[in-house]
Amino acid sequence: MCGIIGMFSNKNIAKDLYYGLYSIQHRGQESCGLAVADDNENKIKYIREMGLVGDVFKEKQIDYLNGSKGIGHVRYSTAGGSIIENCQPFVGTLRKRNLAVAHNGNLVNAQVLKDMLEEDGYMFQTNSDTEVILYILARYYKGDIVESLKLTMDYIKGAYALVILCDDALVAARDPHGFRPLIMGKRGDEYIFASENCAIDILGGEVIRDVEPGEIIVVKDGSVESFNYSQNYKPVKKSCIFEHVYFARNDATIDGVNAYDFRIRCGEKLAENDEVDIDLVVPVPDSGWPGALGYANAAGMRVSEALVKNRYVGRTFIKPTQEEREIGVKIKLNPLKRLIKDKSIVLVDDSIVRGTTSRQLVKSLREAGAREIHLRITSPPVAYSCFYGIDTPNRANLIASNHTVEEMRDYIGCDTLKFIDINDMLDVAGSHTNFCKACFDGDYAVKIHDIEG
Repeated sequence: MCGIIGMFSNKNIAKDLYYGLYSIQHRGQESCGLAVADDNENKIKYIREMGLVGDVFKEKQIDYLNGSKGIGHVRYSTAGGSIIENCQPFVGTLRKRNLAVAHNGNLVNAQVLKDMLEEDGYMFQTNSDTEVILYILARYYKGDIVESLKLTMDYIKGAYALVILCDDALVAARDPHGFRPLIMGKRGDEYIFASENCAIDILGGEVIRDVEPGEIIVVKDGSVESFNYSQNYKPVKKSCIFEHVYFARNDATIDGVNAYDFRIRCGEKLAENDEVDIDLVVPVPDSGWPGALGYANAAGMRVSEALVKNRYVGRTFIKPTQEEREIGVKIKLNPLKRLIKDKSIVLVDDSIVRGTTSRQLVKSLREAGAREIHLRITSPPVAYSCFYGIDTPNRANLIASNHTVEEMRDYIGCDTLKFIDINDMLDVAGSHTNFCKACFDGDYAVKIHDIEG
């Protein structure tokens, strides 16, 4: 997962890009970058660094990035390590033309393409699949960005949402399955593309629609054109259900599904026919809150903030190493002993991936005096690897891949453990066919060509 943004205006937009990128910081906390086409110097200026948006960009950096169109990126690594060389956007120059690319997703055939390009003499500076996209795009770019992008999309397979910056245009594109989100908005005569609508909202823009699977949108000279990737290929929508389970902000509406409403309804589904005698419902902050509210509403119980969150710690799931995730959990959440001592509680979380967070939370709640802990998860067990942009590439690290629910319960240490049924979750989402749920059932929409681990 990553977050991307692009903007086309008639004035300097670096500050707007900065604020928009700040709003999607939750999608990646390892590195960030902005690239802006300088209207006067005929070049793309860019800044990319490790760290958070607010730490990397200061006023002098914003002043340096003067231009009326640009793109931005926040990253957490799925393809390529967490190093500065892999920071995006990627920028290049060829035949006196400038290009910059920001990518959210994961190519399943990146290594195959890299081998092909190296045979042709290309030298790679990174191990990111985004560099593969840039090189193929540059290979065919002779002035017509749409045709070169169509040819590029013939090669690249997997999940990708792209914002591309040229000398005279801003381009947005989404893979033919629409795995990763990309939303189009407008503010007056300006156009904005972003991974989530919050980036458009905070800039005072209006959301127009989702970029469709397989669609290419070009903004040039203030006008907008839409193209289909291929007239011979019918897109099959498979947007990522895990966006709604965990990754997107509560205020995100992606492909017609609002994340907050989805999470509330999943909590309500979990409470149906759940016969446990409890005193209160406890959410795991922050993404467990809506599910806990839904559960409590359906069960006629009250919600208690019995886990106090340190607001200055990022998401533990998207830390790049297991050790960092474990330390992050300890720093991030602390039980409020006065509320939970001698109580029987339902603990509601959005998912269990590795089991690390759940086990540590249950242990800390036990030590704080909880009498019984009934763990309720508003998604099915994550039992299969995701190759489309979620950092779960190795099934050996997924607790549900080789453990029964009872074995998971025993490992985590809770009294009972219950997951939402996958069909109930899809009922809530409003479709059983439009979502990729491969992490739950192993039904992959794109053939896996080259996967490490």
